[in-house]
Amino acid sequence: MTIFALAFVAIVLYLAAATALARPLFNGGTPLSRVAMSMAAIAAIAHAVVLLSAHRGALDLHFFAALSLVAWVVSALTLLVNLNRPVAGLGIFIFPLAALLLAVDVFMAPRTAPQPMDWHIKLHVTVALLAFGVLSIAAVLAILLAIQERALRRSKFGHWLRALPPLTLTEVLLFRLIAAGFVLLTLTLLTGALFVGDLFSQHLIHKTVLSIVAWIVFGTLVWGRWRYGWRGSRAVNLTLIGMGVLLLAFFGTKAVLELILHRTA
Repeated sequence: MTIFALAFVAIVLYLAAATALARPLFNGGTPLSRVAMSMAAIAAIAHAVVLLSAHRGALDLHFFAALSLVAWVVSALTLLVNLNRPVAGLGIFIFPLAALLLAVDVFMAPRTAPQPMDWHIKLHVTVALLAFGVLSIAAVLAILLAIQERALRRSKFGHWLRALPPLTLTEVLLFRLIAAGFVLLTLTLLTGALFVGDLFSQHLIHKTVLSIVAWIVFGTLVWGRWRYGWRGSRAVNLTLIGMGVLLLAFFGTKAVLELILHRTA
């Protein structure tokens, strides 16, 4: 099976999984979680094969390849989290985005070749991808938490709420993911300080500064939750601010360097 055919299968399965999970939004029925997550698991496997095949079995951190890789990491982490906590509703948002980014990488983006990396740089990149993936899921959970709390305040108990994880579970899992993501982000900064050479010559200074700002935001949220029990809109806002800064750190600078300045980050 060619890369294009396999990518097409993955895209279709991602979208089918999201549709099955979103069933309550259309007809008020219960979400087909088990079927949906099975389809998403097959899609994630196919996505991984496409990434390995299209990028020569190595970490390709060019802009569109990196977006597709992050989409796969987030999808895979969603599947893993769902094994322990019923958060299949996240797939309504995550799986279509994974399908879109995979399609862009395979069918629209120019072909790129991975740059050679030493093992310690690969370790740094892997930890960074995990941190970004975990905090991305936390950001989606924060959005779901805001939606659910707003619906409850307005006493609008629509059948669509059945597509989302329970409110208490959403909040507990949100802070667990933020804490885990904060630890991973700390390790990312530490491995970067140890393993990355010249930040200026490698065009990494903006990425580093923004990552530190995101680390401060998430660290403040973790401390505030532990010390003062922060929750609700404050937690949601800080999560989305931190994720927005981290998104700029990971992909904002990369987009400017590669797509505008035509340099390799």
